[in-house]
Amino acid sequence: MANTNNRGVRVKEEEIIQKWKSGLSKNKLAEIYRREFNRQIRMIRSNVRHRHDGKFITNYESLAHIEGVIYKY
Repeated sequence: MANTNNRGVRVKEEEIIQKWKSGLSKNKLAEIYRREFNRQIRMIRSNVRHRHDGKFITNYESLAHIEGVIYKY
């Protein structure tokens, strides 16, 4: 099941759970999630029409998302 957050960027919950089961810590998962999320926002902003769209997230915000997915599992 894909999770769509309020900013329109899709991240798969199964991928997060799979990496967590393989031994990655929540903090490392949050760092990976933040990098991927912000990379997608940078791609969206590269278009002049969408240069102010999206919001970069912090490591704290990404950790909150990761914990939510793990605890829901």
